[in-house]
Amino acid sequence: MVTAKESTTSEELIPRQILFGNPENTSPLLSPDGNHLAYLAPSPDGVMNIFIKSNFAAAADENELFVAGRMITNSPKRAIRSLAWAYDSSTIFYMQDDDGDENFHLFAVDNATTSTSEDDGIIPKARDLTPGKDVKAQNIFTNYRYPDQILVGTNQRNPKVFDMYRCYYKTGELVLDTINPGDVIGWKVEDVSFEVRAATVRNSVDSSTTVRVRSRAGSIDIDSDDNNEEGDGKDTEWRDVFHYPYGEEGGLINFCPDGGKTGYITSSLGRETTALLKVDMMTGETMEEIYCNEKANVGGITLQRDTKELRAVTYNYARTERVFYDDELEKDYEFLKSTAPDSEMEIGVASRSLDEMKWVVAYSSSSGPTSYVVYDKLKQTVSPLFVSNPKLLPYKFAPMEVVSIPARDGLDLVGYLTRALGKGGPPTPLILLVHGGPWARDYWGFNPQAQWFANRGYATLQVNFRGSTGYGKTFLHKGDKQWGVGDMQHDLTDSVEWAIREGIADKDNICIKGGSYGGYACLAGLTFTPDLYKCGVDIVGPSNIKTLLDSIPDYWAPLRNGMLLKIGDVDGDEEFNKKISPLYHVDKIKAPLLIGQGANDPRVKQSEADQVAFSMTEKGIPVEYVLYPDEGHGFARPENRIDFNGRVEHFLAKHLGGRAEEFAEVEGATARFPLLEKEGNQAEEA
Repeated sequence: MVTAKESTTSEELIPRQILFGNPENTSPLLSPDGNHLAYLAPSPDGVMNIFIKSNFAAAADENELFVAGRMITNSPKRAIRSLAWAYDSSTIFYMQDDDGDENFHLFAVDNATTSTSEDDGIIPKARDLTPGKDVKAQNIFTNYRYPDQILVGTNQRNPKVFDMYRCYYKTGELVLDTINPGDVIGWKVEDVSFEVRAATVRNSVDSSTTVRVRSRAGSIDIDSDDNNEEGDGKDTEWRDVFHYPYGEEGGLINFCPDGGKTGYITSSLGRETTALLKVDMMTGETMEEIYCNEKANVGGITLQRDTKELRAVTYNYARTERVFYDDELEKDYEFLKSTAPDSEMEIGVASRSLDEMKWVVAYSSSSGPTSYVVYDKLKQTVSPLFVSNPKLLPYKFAPMEVVSIPARDGLDLVGYLTRALGKGGPPTPLILLVHGGPWARDYWGFNPQAQWFANRGYATLQVNFRGSTGYGKTFLHKGDKQWGVGDMQHDLTDSVEWAIREGIADKDNICIKGGSYGGYACLAGLTFTPDLYKCGVDIVGPSNIKTLLDSIPDYWAPLRNGMLLKIGDVDGDEEFNKKISPLYHVDKIKAPLLIGQGANDPRVKQSEADQVAFSMTEKGIPVEYVLYPDEGHGFARPENRIDFNGRVEHFLAKHLGGRAEEFAEVEGATARFPLLEKEGNQAEEA
């Protein structure tokens, strides 16, 4: 039990290198046959790459250390952050972009060893399955019935839209499978036939969403002027089956194994939050309303692989909750919960073998690193695998509390509080940490930033303000046209004032920090409520909403009108754009600002940071600006992440008075300083 005056974390400074450097091992995935384990770990050069343990067996007891496997990729600079097995249990897929440009390509690498040794030192050559300049891959589907092929969407034909291709990954052959007519933003595949049978369509005029369905795939005429598939009969024709007007939420989950005649969807039509429904895929008629939670949308849905019988549903108001429809699966989770190191931990399944007899399970806590175990379903045993970042284990971390915050109009906001001192202690400086999106949300769990701040003497408050996702359509759309000077920003202000009233926050020492939309909220907080914040940290935040939308990637074009409906008409109403864009209110800023930006950011261009930083400098308002030329929308390289956080730490210590680890130049970091460079150029010219 932490006393009021006692620190919630270790007395010693927890090094930034440990908090924000690479994990030791993470993202473990069992091969479909259960014989191999793939995972991510640092290469000898400190870059996250893919490793394989062949003929994998779980540890005999908790004292047996995890022995590293064989490295099968060698990305020299930028981390590999996701991976997946092919159903041949030999090939690994992964995604990689170029210095943060988000033009992710799909790569394949063969796991087959080249000698009898587990580690022969030879790195197999990775194959780019979706080559081409400025090509982006997404919508990737695999199927155990078709182990030699995958379906993948790319924008190689038209940079604005994603067609679906059938990829024979052993040879690299890529065959156009389904053409995007221009309005499709997502695809779904029927499992038994492994055909593209459904398309999610966004109307560019009213931003409604429609699910189109066909009974079977047609053939492609790539020379056709209209770029449509040939009519091979009525069952190949696309039919508009489910319609969601703007303001509603939902979509297709999966087909049932009856030739695609029935399926599962989620829908908010006629209700506040999304429900899981079983539907007729021919008529759109609802056959059964299966589950709906009045406070939160339906989240994860677990179906039996072959029969598509429902096994479990999750929802998340403040923490992840499960509703079971399969007694056997429920017993599995009860057993896993009984073996968890702490009853407060959340349980997640990282992967399963195809026969589901072997699982990799993640135990997650808000006050420590994630630990992974192997669950043998047949033997009913749990064996330790590894802790993602064991260097954290010697330190004490603060628990994350779930809090309910009343907004000024009475709306309840879910928040997460990480204290620097125990309950009842004196107020401390506060970091308001604002999530990006904004159509996203914060979650309970271990947050390195919140723990870092607590260790330095700051409380951290994260708030799911209106406009955040997961809480139903009304909560989401209460954020429409409420950026900057509206209720979305008021929710953040109200949350700070709540923390002050509750004796958590020192009213004279508040910082607002965030990335992407959170960076915008930082700029808006400093401009529109300049007396509330002592300082701010903006990472890749837009400063002018009109220029933001004018520079979004081509493939975001179908989403642009929906963004205007949510943000407001910054295209047609110049005064409205000026009203909500911090750039036009820079002269109101009283607090110092630190800006971090990636030069290759495809979402929030470098110009968004440049224009506000140079404007503040011209007006004599204190601002520091750090630019990383090999980063995009955020800082993926740990060298740059640690470097920027070191600068943040000393910025906060200067303005809020917390503790700080000594700053040292980080080898490999690429920080540049555009404001200082401009000063230097001007001095040379003079």
